[in-house]
Amino acid sequence: MKPYEEIVEFIAALRPRELLEFQPSESARQRVWDLLERQKVAPLPTGERIELDHYLEVEHLMRLAKAHARQLLAHEHGG
Repeated sequence: MKPYEEIVEFIAALRPRELLEFQPSESARQRVWDLLERQKVAPLPTGERIELDHYLEVEHLMRLAKAHARQLLAHEHGG
């Protein structure tokens, strides 16, 4: 098991249904979209590049946790 998989499983097991329903706020989505669009034109300043990198790492973990939550719920319902 990869080290981050422990975190993914922990997050998913806490409240699988709530995890699946979670969506970032509109302002968070807008901020990420803005950073992504701006980096297409020119390199981002270091602080913003780090902010974007952190968001993308967390988003990846959330996607993995949501996939694991789906598996937990499927087993819970005999699927």
